[in-house]
Amino acid sequence: MSDPMVGGGCLCGAVRYEIAGPVGSPVMCHCSMCRRASGSAFAVNAGVRAEDFHIVAGADLTREYESSPGKVRVFCSRCGSPLYGRFVAHPEFVRLRLGTLDGDASVRPVMHVWVGSKAPWFEITDTLHRVEDDGS
Repeated sequence: MSDPMVGGGCLCGAVRYEIAGPVGSPVMCHCSMCRRASGSAFAVNAGVRAEDFHIVAGADLTREYESSPGKVRVFCSRCGSPLYGRFVAHPEFVRLRLGTLDGDASVRPVMHVWVGSKAPWFEITDTLHRVEDDGS
């Protein structure tokens, strides 16, 4: 778990946030939507209680995109940085994009998910737990 008052923001610096509570265990998501949203082989996300997550600058620049029913992705409208996601059915949590943190939240990835959808050009070389698909 992380120390209180971890901060972060988007690439252009217009959107800033603070986290006044723990950051959960990060997961590396290899689904096609996370790959497209990140422009990389995977996205690294970690849960944060919504009550602990506060946008302190640039809230008016954030935009939401419902990428699948009930799954909302939030990004900076100026630079396009993906910041966090949320599930409509679980408003008590946000899924923070760890690449937007300013420093070290003292958490480390615990698993790879949806590796059945991973980019064919990327090889997973660590020994973390892997989840192949969502079972659908």
